[in-house]
Amino acid sequence: MKITKVANAEARRIFRLCQTGGRLDEAKFSTAIKMIVAQKPRGYHGILGALKRLVRLELARRHVIVESAAPLDGAEQQRVVSGLVEKYGSDLTFEYRVTPEVLGGLKVRIGNDVFDGTVKGRLDRLAQAF
Repeated sequence: MKITKVANAEARRIFRLCQTGGRLDEAKFSTAIKMIVAQKPRGYHGILGALKRLVRLELARRHVIVESAAPLDGAEQQRVVSGLVEKYGSDLTFEYRVTPEVLGGLKVRIGNDVFDGTVKGRLDRLAQAF
């Protein structure tokens, strides 16, 4: 479904109004969705679709994927969590993956930010330099 510019702008405005302290307030957002569905303004399907996309992007921005060559023990996971919580805030969700191809080190992906401290990443950068 194609979303009009007006519906997209309205969805962004509603999304901003539903934030508290830079974070999405679920109670406000739920109330806003209920009001949209009840009032059925012009192009409300487009507004709801755009809001769904904005929420999906916000959730992806708060999801952390940590890749390592071997499983991390509790102390290592806690060091990663504490460093990232200090920088990005406390409402992060973590996913740990064991990827033998990284050879060593960690690769951390938070939304669009990627921190690659893996041996494979260093070897790839070295190969590109030649």
